[in-house]
Formats: sequence, structure tokens, C-alpha cells
Amino acid sequence: MTKLFKVSYLGPEGTFSQLAAASYFSGEQNYIPLLSIDDVFSSVESAETDFGVVPVENSTEGAVNNTQDCLVDTTLQISGEVIVPITHNLMISHDLAADKHPELIVSHRQSLAQCRQWLNTMYPDVPIEEVASNAKAAQLASQQHGVAAIAGELAAQIYKLKIVHRSIQDKSNNSTRFLVLSDSGSSATGKDKTSILVYTDNKPGALFRILEPFEKLGISLSKIETRPSKIEAWEYVFFMDFEGHREDSRVINLFSQLKTCTAEVKVLGSYPLFGSE
Repeated sequence: MTKLFKVSYLGPEGTFSQLAAASYFSGEQNYIPLLSIDDVFSSVESAETDFGVVPVENSTEGAVNNTQDCLVDTTLQISGEVIVPITHNLMISHDLAADKHPELIVSHRQSLAQCRQWLNTMYPDVPIEEVASNAKAAQLASQQHGVAAIAGELAAQIYKLKIVHRSIQDKSNNSTRFLVLSDSGSSATGKDKTSILVYTDNKPGALFRILEPFEKLGISLSKIETRPSKIEAWEYVFFMDFEGHREDSRVINLFSQLKTCTAEVKVLGSYPLFGSE
């Protein structure tokens, strides 16, 4: 009998995180919705679940800071990624007339930001409220008269809501990248990506010294972002993604060179490029 993995994700049921988890794992699994991104990390760290799925960046709104902050502290490894097209819809309970303006619109902060222009045009006078997830927003819309939610079609199905406006995101190519977390990394496939966290001394030219080894070795960087280190004021860490696996000779050489020009390098994981599995 095939073992079912326990897979945690940002809940409740009906989030894009659930959709990402179902897209990544083939077949039936034991999916466990949790209240926060921190809870997803904790569940895998404590071995309550085998894998966790969390959003890390959106093509419109950029990085999910909560996930990045958790990556700074965690001992977990990124073992996979999945990119999900994001289609937002405005939905209401079936007892609310479709042509009546809602009294309140609720959704996750990132979802609201991704629909900002549409909301300003269609409902400029309706109050907006942030909630923990778009599925939580759908849950509230199903329970409270006059509340409309911005969420995906899966949430509308689960919470039995009617969609009154479809595909309301401001950018048609809106998508979100999700990370798959586990207590161990992935083996090299030949088409891999590695994510690292780089701490630098607060000195002039620090970024140049980090980038120089990538240029010399011909390693392609796909992302570089900064976050406050939270250790000292005005010190930053760099989140970097690049092509290659940590076991590749060229990447081993890269790490050797980075040791001479950084305070610390933390390997967050090496894993197959999305779409190459």
C-alpha cells in the first residue's frame, strides 16, 4: 500500500496554496490546512507533516515577506517549487443580489493588492478589509450577509458562493510561485535551481563582491532580493536563486568563492526547476 504524505498548506480549504499543493503532489495525499505560514513551517519542523507548501512571490506584487522571514530561521530545505496562475473572482452568498453593492469586501492582503485598480474602478466607496487568506475571506462571505470575498474558483465551490465578477486581477499574467518544504533536499536532476541566503558585512561594494563569482563562473542568477537582517539596523540579507544544484562542481566552486567575500551563506535548498520534473 502506497504511503500517503501529510502535506500542510496555508488554509483554510480553498486557498491557492491548496491548489498549489494538489498541483505538485500526484495522487491522493493527506492535505492539512493551517492558519498561518509560520504554522506550516512549524508543522514540518516538528515532523507533524512530511511537506509544507507556502507562497514565496507573486508576479505582480513581489515577495511574500512572511515566507522570507521564516526561511531565515528555519532548518528546513526547499525541495520543490510550483507556479500557479492566479485568477481572482468577486463572490457573494447566494442570498445576496448580484446587482447590489456589497457592504464590505474582504481578502488576503496580496489578493487585494493584485486587484487594486479594479476595486478602485468598480467599488471605490466599499470598505475593504484584510484577512489571513482568500479562503478565509470566502468563508466569511458565506457566513455574513453583505460581505463579498475575492478568492479563487475553488473557494467559491467549497463555500458555495456565486461568482459575480470573474478574473478581476489587474494583470492578466498574474501568477504565484510556491515552495515545497521538507526536512531534506532533492537529488540533482540536471535541470535544477538553488536558493541561498547571503549575509554580508555592511561595507561599500558588498553586492559587487557577491555578484562577481557568478559572472566569473557563468552561473545564471534568476532572482536577487534584499531583506533587513533583523540583527543590526541597516544590515541586509540577500535572497538569491540561480541555476544549478549544490552538488554540481561549478556550484561547489561558487560556494568556495563566496566564503571569501561574505559573512555567511545559508543554502535554502536545491530542487528541480518548475516544469522540468
